[in-house]
Amino acid sequence: MNRNITLLLFVFTSLTTFAQAPQKLSSVEIYEQVQKLNFLGKVLYVAAHPDDENTKLITYFSNYYHAQTAYLSLTRGDGGQNLIGTELREKLGAIRTQELLAARRIDGGEQFFTRANDFGFSKEPNETFAIWNKNEVLEDVVQVIETFQPDIIINRFNHSTPGTTHGHHTASAMLSLEAYDLVKYKPKRIFFNTSWWFYGSQEAFDAADKSKLLAINSNVYYPLKGKSNNEIAALSRSQHKCQGFGTIGSRGDETEYLELLKGDLPNNANLFEGIDTSWNRVKGGTEIGAILNEMEQNFNFENPSVHIPNLIKAYDLIQKLEDAHWKSIKSKQIIKIMEACSGLFMEAVADTETTTKDSPFNINIEVINRSQSNAKLISVKALEVPTDTKNIALKNNEKISFQLKNVQVGEVIDYSNLFWLKEPKTEGMYHVSDKSIRILPEVTVQFPVVFTIEIEGKTIEFVKNICYKFNNPDDGETYVPFTVLPAVTTKIEPEVIIFNGTQSKEIIVAIKAHKPNVKGIVSVVIPADWKVSPKEIPFEITSKNEEKKYTFTLYPTKPEIATTLKTKVQIENTILDQKLVSIQYPHIPKQTILVPSESKLVKLDIETKGKNIGYIMGAGDEVHKNLENLGFKVTTIHPSEITETTIQQFDAVILGIRAFNVVDELKYKNKILFDYVANGGNLIVQYNTTNNLITKEIAPFELKLSNERVTDENAKVTFLAPNHKVLNQPNKITEKDFLGWVQEQGLYYPNKWSTEFIPIIASNDEGETPKQGGLLIAKYGKGNYIYTGLSFFRELPEGVCGAYRLLANMIALD
Repeated sequence: MNRNITLLLFVFTSLTTFAQAPQKLSSVEIYEQVQKLNFLGKVLYVAAHPDDENTKLITYFSNYYHAQTAYLSLTRGDGGQNLIGTELREKLGAIRTQELLAARRIDGGEQFFTRANDFGFSKEPNETFAIWNKNEVLEDVVQVIETFQPDIIINRFNHSTPGTTHGHHTASAMLSLEAYDLVKYKPKRIFFNTSWWFYGSQEAFDAADKSKLLAINSNVYYPLKGKSNNEIAALSRSQHKCQGFGTIGSRGDETEYLELLKGDLPNNANLFEGIDTSWNRVKGGTEIGAILNEMEQNFNFENPSVHIPNLIKAYDLIQKLEDAHWKSIKSKQIIKIMEACSGLFMEAVADTETTTKDSPFNINIEVINRSQSNAKLISVKALEVPTDTKNIALKNNEKISFQLKNVQVGEVIDYSNLFWLKEPKTEGMYHVSDKSIRILPEVTVQFPVVFTIEIEGKTIEFVKNICYKFNNPDDGETYVPFTVLPAVTTKIEPEVIIFNGTQSKEIIVAIKAHKPNVKGIVSVVIPADWKVSPKEIPFEITSKNEEKKYTFTLYPTKPEIATTLKTKVQIENTILDQKLVSIQYPHIPKQTILVPSESKLVKLDIETKGKNIGYIMGAGDEVHKNLENLGFKVTTIHPSEITETTIQQFDAVILGIRAFNVVDELKYKNKILFDYVANGGNLIVQYNTTNNLITKEIAPFELKLSNERVTDENAKVTFLAPNHKVLNQPNKITEKDFLGWVQEQGLYYPNKWSTEFIPIIASNDEGETPKQGGLLIAKYGKGNYIYTGLSFFRELPEGVCGAYRLLANMIALD
């Protein structure tokens, strides 16, 4: 087989297996792969974000029909919130990308993306297209359709009702239809996956014209899996952990509805009606179908290896197909099945998790044939370097192992990073010059190891990626990605540096070595007219993974400024300026991201009052860390520690974002917080969502949340209570303080409140009425209860001066 074709096939296969334990298919799973090999039909599901997809339908098409089923998410979900950690923006996009891949591993689907950047909520598609480059996103949707060639496209959202849902949602459906009209490969039909929800009520849906609707009982039972369709779909959807979308599986009949948009309407019994999904679909496929039909009907679950001779016959016939599209896809599938039927296990494990381009490392090779099939290891080639291993017989269950010593990845291998973050982006778009990868979820075949194996006289190349594994005392055998890093990476501490006045401040630059015996010079890049001492510091680090910290003193000038502070490391003639970000959660592979090593640098004139703050974490934010930069003493309060005695010491108590959504104890501790206010305390509650409130009593007075928000971060702000202390003491708040905000001004504003509350500000998106729920303050007893939907959790990490000033005033209220 041509090696380039093999590598391309491996890239596609490995998208859903990288950094996981190697797939070792059971007989049942092999049989299911044979069913998929023997079905030539495809479905593409289209929506805007991770977690938008209907996993029930993806599971249904993938497992009931055995169709290749893919989900196209226009974005990676960078603009959402995070319920499991503090990662936002690109880091959140990395998590949500992997959560989608985890979901697809369960429901059997595949995954695609476009270059669209999830910039945050938009209220209608014109707003979305004003920030996205519509032509580029459309180009990517077309590329997905032309590459995947689906027979059926299903849109999650309605293209004809702009303004009724997230603008990204409507945009995804609009772009899907536009792409359908543009593609050379024309899918047979395109649907809208509707439900009563899109009609406003069950009654409206029951009364609607359903002449173009198909009703499908999708919740079938799969005896081979021991689960219903929707039990599998629930496991898939529950992978969206950072969005809190864990769900319970269901059993029994459930109906899904598909509304025909283009093409002809099939019958309910066969959504592929009029589409030949057998091997007769391709010229030269009839004989392949006969072989696979016999195998499917007489599959040997006890000894799948008996099918290898017929698989080889089918493989040879597939290589003769004139249809390059189906030849490529079915070659990938049948190679995977042959590997599984023969019980072949091939692995290349590095003796280190990380390396640099010029650092030598060793690779431990393992090959074993766990079947009675006649197999021979012809050769192993790692990173294009052949080994001396030749023509070794692979006897049943006899392991072949050896080590490749002093291997280097070389200069042609790029540093390990997420491919869509390697080039400068805009607010609405990622830039990916390489068109061949821009629609993929990830690219993983950086470190190919080619195992050439002869099975029953047929020579086939299997390509594996170098991995790293270790024994975790809690989890046992644990796999993580093998990565290539620069010689050193740096990190500035803190990540946001606040200067109040002209007093100097010390900052730390931490340097971590990724190979031994590194020396060079480190410096920081400062704004004009600022001073730094020393200007540069020589460093030397002896051991790999050792980190050393160096102190610089910064001297600001008087004018206010919000900018970035950058590091620069010179090692001989090389300049290094990257920061290493590692993201690790149990449900996804470890993610390695390299970003510019910089911190937000903010010089502002601000007064603070009330230095002692208690912070109750919610879904995860870094507001408390940012307040420490202003000189506040911030104590994180565990919910169990909320007592009348413990919180009386604080000048202010702040609840993190979504605290009343995720901190169960607050349903019992809220009264203690309200008593704290009555006794003279200052309680600041940041935004919560309307769904899943653990209690309706989030305030001592009536306060009803809504989905109202102001998505335009530059929306003009009107002061409704200009004389209120919060706008005047200790800092004068003006319209300038609402300039330079990022992503959105605020979200989930209350839309109904008691007369005790004073609305402080109002603003609105274009064409809407003013929203007054962004900042509400009520006197309660001797203290103040403050509710705010303003997005401080986004603004403070970005160094937005006005957000710091306003929050300082809120803390200072008496």
